Amino acid sequence: MAKHKYRFQRFFRDLGPGLITGAADDDPSGISTYAVTGAAFGYSVLWTALFSFPLMSVVQLMCARLGMVTGKGFAGVLRSRYPRWVVWGACAILLVANVVNIGADLGGMGEVTKLVTGVSSLVWTPLYALFICSLLIWTSYRAIARIFKYLTLVLFAYVITAFVVHPDWKAVLWSTLVPHFQMSHQYWAALVGILGTTISPYLFFWQASQEVEEDVAKGRVTLEQRKGSTKGEMRKARIDVLTGMFFSNFVMYFIILTTGATLHASGKTSITTAGQAAEALRPLAGNGAYLLFTLGLIGAGMLGVPVLAGSCAYAIAEAAQWKGSLAKRFHLAREFYAVIAVSMLVGLALNYMGFNAVKMLFWSAVLNGVLAPPLIVLIVLLTGSVAVMGKHRNSALMRWLGWIAAGVMTGAAVAMFVT
Repeated sequence: MAKHKYRFQRFFRDLGPGLITGAADDDPSGISTYAVTGAAFGYSVLWTALFSFPLMSVVQLMCARLGMVTGKGFAGVLRSRYPRWVVWGACAILLVANVVNIGADLGGMGEVTKLVTGVSSLVWTPLYALFICSLLIWTSYRAIARIFKYLTLVLFAYVITAFVVHPDWKAVLWSTLVPHFQMSHQYWAALVGILGTTISPYLFFWQASQEVEEDVAKGRVTLEQRKGSTKGEMRKARIDVLTGMFFSNFVMYFIILTTGATLHASGKTSITTAGQAAEALRPLAGNGAYLLFTLGLIGAGMLGVPVLAGSCAYAIAEAAQWKGSLAKRFHLAREFYAVIAVSMLVGLALNYMGFNAVKMLFWSAVLNGVLAPPLIVLIVLLTGSVAVMGKHRNSALMRWLGWIAAGVMTGAAVAMFVT
């Protein structure tokens, strides 16, 4: 018994950047995208959870290995291997996707807080932005994650609700195992959104940079000290990433299932407000559905928004050869934190342009899905290079799964535009 307990404790002790990345993947944009999709198409999109898992896992594992072997973040490796236009082109893709996503997530947090307070979301949104920026400057992302990760556990209410509402399990199983397609713009947009919120540009930069941060925390402060990794470290990274991605897709699966079994089944196929999205939890929480949904979305935002802003800062700092990280204090990394502040301000400004919060959350996921493929191509090329990775270059399976991820996301985006 003690032996099993020790293994269990060691398993969780070894979890790090991969688990945090997986938790941040279920940000407000992701939650809203899954809810909108489940309400619109019911169980028919459940297959995407199984289908996307190996693709998102292999891409994130490539990013983790890239950071561990080179001792640099994604943008830093790009700068050392490609012309400046490639590096800054990749950073531009990230900035566009992230700023829209930050705006959508902040707007979503403000909208759900309005549900339980009655105070306008335009009051709450800047308060959340200021609160997150203050925490990042005066504490650290790790401190934020320790506090707010527990709020994301509220998302497991979707798992419980799925069993409370007694869905048609035969139909659920069929839809999980058998892909279903509809040749409509709405369906392909939903598919691009799901792929974009599970395989997101900001997670690529964040994963690699956090592996570097892990090394720095262990005392490997120079590039030479960080280069290379042992088989044991690679194995731990693989377990970490797979656990994080499983957690992400587990939550995704049950949000779609629950909204399909409640909202879609009752004819509420179009979600335009946060209140409508919260209704999926009413069979479990009754009048407390709004509060439960609000807590889950705020917790997800507190984890996700710093990752979005932080990945912008890591990318720009590496591309411009600035020193800076979330582990450093403000006065030691002014340019780094300036990027965070500007990206938050621009994202915040989007909320005052009259966009519907739920629609902005959904379409930010779609934007991620459109912009991700070029970055995946660069990741596959870098991690498949002997000059970059040495003996740790991609296996044939990883290489093919990476190309499939890029191809599927490109194909879905093209189908969306064509239809």
